[in-house]
Amino acid sequence: MSHLKRPSSSVNSTDGGQASSTMITGNKKSKQQPLAEALDGKQNGTQLFNVEDENGPDDMVLDVKTEGLGGESALQAMALVGGGGGSGTAANLSRKKATPPQPGKRLVIKPFKDKPKLPTNFEEVTWSKIKEAVTAIHLKQPVSCSLEELYRAVEDLCLHKMAGSLYRRLQQECETHVTVKLQSLVGQSPDAIVFLSHVEKSWQDHCDQMLMIRSIALYLDRTYVIQNSNARSLWDMGLQLFRKHLSACPEVEQKTVLGLLRLIEKERMGETVDRTLLKHLLRMFSALGIYIETFEKPFVECTADFYATEGTRFMQQTDVPDYLKHVEGRLHEEHERCLLYLDASTRKPLIATAEKQLLERHTTAILDKGFSLLMDANRVSDLQRMYLLFSRVGAVELLRQSLSAFIKAAGHDVVMDEEKDKDMVPWLLDFKARLDTVWEESFFKNESFANTIKDAFEHLINLRQNRPAELIAKFIDGKLRAGNKGTSEEELENTLDKVLILFRFIQGKDVFEAFYKKDLAKRLLLGKSASIDAEKSMITKLKTECGSQFTNKLEGMFKDIELSREINESFKQSSQARAKLPSGIEMSVHVLTTGYWPTYPPMDVMLPHELNVYQDIFKEFYLSKHSGRRLMWQNSLGHCVLKADFAKGKKELSVSLFQTVVLMLFNDAHRLSLQEIKDTTAIEDKELRRTLQSLACGKVRVLTKIPKGREVEDDDSFVFNDDFTAPLFRIKVNAIQLKETVEENTSTTERVFQDRQYQIDAAIVRIMKTRKVLSHTLLITELFQQLKFPIKPADLKKRIESLIDREYLERDKSNPQIYNYLA
Repeated sequence: MSHLKRPSSSVNSTDGGQASSTMITGNKKSKQQPLAEALDGKQNGTQLFNVEDENGPDDMVLDVKTEGLGGESALQAMALVGGGGGSGTAANLSRKKATPPQPGKRLVIKPFKDKPKLPTNFEEVTWSKIKEAVTAIHLKQPVSCSLEELYRAVEDLCLHKMAGSLYRRLQQECETHVTVKLQSLVGQSPDAIVFLSHVEKSWQDHCDQMLMIRSIALYLDRTYVIQNSNARSLWDMGLQLFRKHLSACPEVEQKTVLGLLRLIEKERMGETVDRTLLKHLLRMFSALGIYIETFEKPFVECTADFYATEGTRFMQQTDVPDYLKHVEGRLHEEHERCLLYLDASTRKPLIATAEKQLLERHTTAILDKGFSLLMDANRVSDLQRMYLLFSRVGAVELLRQSLSAFIKAAGHDVVMDEEKDKDMVPWLLDFKARLDTVWEESFFKNESFANTIKDAFEHLINLRQNRPAELIAKFIDGKLRAGNKGTSEEELENTLDKVLILFRFIQGKDVFEAFYKKDLAKRLLLGKSASIDAEKSMITKLKTECGSQFTNKLEGMFKDIELSREINESFKQSSQARAKLPSGIEMSVHVLTTGYWPTYPPMDVMLPHELNVYQDIFKEFYLSKHSGRRLMWQNSLGHCVLKADFAKGKKELSVSLFQTVVLMLFNDAHRLSLQEIKDTTAIEDKELRRTLQSLACGKVRVLTKIPKGREVEDDDSFVFNDDFTAPLFRIKVNAIQLKETVEENTSTTERVFQDRQYQIDAAIVRIMKTRKVLSHTLLITELFQQLKFPIKPADLKKRIESLIDREYLERDKSNPQIYNYLA
């Protein structure tokens, strides 16, 4: 309320010793002008300003006193008093000479005499207005008062220390409404979706109403609630009331949870459900703080039951690839479900439950039922899916063990079957390539899987002692031999690199070396190597893998070939060759160092006179250059080119030395029997029959056998085939290649074992010479570290005993487990 007084202005002035005063009274809204006063030194001047606020109770008085003005004084004062249409009066007084003001002022604020009082029914009237608005909000009716007026009403109650009562009354009103609302849901529609819609509508109404009430009573929230730790905010109070009365209605709560679980199960079965409804109701549980206890625990239990049943059924009905796709799809669905409407805290237990029921319980069955099939079919994508899923449940180790078992089982049938020896190496190469692809693309280059593949392959290749090493050497021989058409240098290099991987798995590398050296010798001596560069590249690869000691002999073979080329050039330019060599014959000789090349059994043959002359001249020339050496001719490795005259033209025949000796007999005879040829040539019977078979029974029949037949019998005789024809001028007469017999392979293997014994003896002597005294256990350990081939402790013990017998070592007299070296 505003109290306005009539504006007035008065000025009283006296001379000399009299005081002067000016009184100005006006309301707060009046515009005030500056006021100046001057008094003489002997008088006191007082000015009162009474400013009255329009609200009445806030009026205040300002009393200003000025003392110490002397003598002559002049006063000039102006007061403008304004109010509701009144006029102002101005007074100007003549001014005398003023003296400087003296210090000292005193301000006094005087309170009102009576305090303003509230009406006796102020709280009830104000609450009735607020209650009416709250009721209207709960009933969804228009509010009669403006929101600003309601806010002011709440503020007035709070300012006059009635906030606690207001808070309790609001709480009572809200509780009454929530109780009625939730009780109304009891016995509602049995249809789950309809019932959930009612619950969702009640919750949404409650949230909207509490937001409206909170906006009206915001001042209460920001003052009373903050100052009282026991009081909840109005929003939290509403949540607490809803939670309290929802728990008091277990039928509503349980029916809501069951309805939600049923809806989610329908969605898992492929039906379309209202996800918005699910999201709102689950957000309700989260907001009420009962999500985990009320919903999450039964939801996870239902999920476990659902997927336990489904997993068992699907494992029986589908194959492994389809089952893995189904599991992957289910896990993706559950993840999407967490993003769409479930609480974020549910994701971890939900996914873990699904993984356990669909994967962890069936890992062994999945591997037993489908892993081998996937590997055999090279199903890279399905194997990748299996690896990723197994990684989620910590079953990668089981997968790794299954991979090892698969490699060993798949390779066992091939490696141990002698009938498949021909295809063993190509199959192993293809198998290794497929495993590498699976390792890279399906197992993401997991290091433990790489080691598993390596260990399984090493076990596989060494199942049959020595045979895989021999077959790998022969496979390389086939690739490096001339006539390997359709293979570029790059492809050949890639193949050799792949074979080298298999070579790394071989434990008995000395066996490989023996067979590789034998085949390399044939390629070099018979000129059948496809590429010298490829040969040297392979030697370099082996040197990198095993060191220079492994390839010393192989490199020596190449040096012999190069030296032989130089020796032949020097021989042709020598005086012996120009003076003594028979005309019409050209001969090239390979001089081989015995230690580098394989050991060949000597085979006697009576050479034609021209060849014997040539050998003698070359021997004389070579020994004159290199004294102290001995030459031994290896007739089984020689080959020749013969010029033959047939009735239909001349031809050149590329034949072996034994074939040459037999054919040249027919220069002096038209028909010869087997016995006559044997007596004349002195060739061993088996070799002679093979030679005659190649000349008379093969594709190129330079001789005619009488009678005809595929085998050479004792009574057969042979005639030169004068009617022979062929489109080519130079014809290769292939020798009948006898398959290497068991005896030949055994002899090669025995030579390897003999070399191993020498290596063991040398290692023992070398170790004992360094240590002088050593125990049996330490000696065996040292030997295992130094020897590069597999050996049994029993074999080592035999070699130690042999050295003791030969007085290289002796047992210590005090301790038989200690050996002493004998100088």
